[in-house]
Amino acid sequence: MGTFLFNEIIFGPVSSRRLGVSLGINLLPTDYKFCTFNCVYCECGWTLKADKKIKLPTTEEVKIELEKVLEEYAEQGKEINSITFAGNGEPTIHPDFAQVIDDTIELRNMWMPEANISVLSNASMLNKTKVTDALQKIDQNILKLDAGTEETYRLINMAQEHLKFDKIVEYLKSFEGNLIIQTLFIRGSHDGNHFDNTTEKEVKAWLELLEEIQPQSVMLYPIERDTPAEGLEKVSQETLEKIAAQVEALGIKTDVY
Repeated sequence: MGTFLFNEIIFGPVSSRRLGVSLGINLLPTDYKFCTFNCVYCECGWTLKADKKIKLPTTEEVKIELEKVLEEYAEQGKEINSITFAGNGEPTIHPDFAQVIDDTIELRNMWMPEANISVLSNASMLNKTKVTDALQKIDQNILKLDAGTEETYRLINMAQEHLKFDKIVEYLKSFEGNLIIQTLFIRGSHDGNHFDNTTEKEVKAWLELLEEIQPQSVMLYPIERDTPAEGLEKVSQETLEKIAAQVEALGIKTDVY
């Protein structure tokens, strides 16, 4: 069962094949997952209903902790390739996400101007203008699209009921290409329901959505860590490469991780 949680606001840096030397920012609680999705594969475990008041770090706390690390690294001549918003759930849930992004841009420009600012998001908060405006300001706006159909989206991502798949797709299209799509391919079962987003039907539907969204690039990956749902199957490198070739045929740069 996957229950890996980040216990600090700033974590890492870690070496990432996708992002290089990545310094993480967790805008969420440090002792449990807080998310709009409940993905069967999430390394942070299941999304549980909080039985206590949710405590998120303040903008001041984030700014102080981030500047401390960036200043230290700059003075020591150490390199950071990406300042990455990830952590214990969905980072854009934070009510002051837009302000945190502005502060991060300011600090990055001051201490680590060569670093990218990246956000890993499930795209569930794109109905909020402040969130989309903030995402348009950063270097790597990496948004999840794990399915081509509503049915598979529900089975894999188990999103909150009010989050409709077609609306999320519409919001992704509204970025007019200024985004990166990340997709995790997986097979398995949960609560008696089988899912497989690598089938011909599912991949075809997903490719059609990519044609409409026209992202800068696409990131494909399999499960790598423990998962909260048991019995999930890791998709092979060969399968991912075949899917990647179909995306490349659309004229969209694709990387397999």
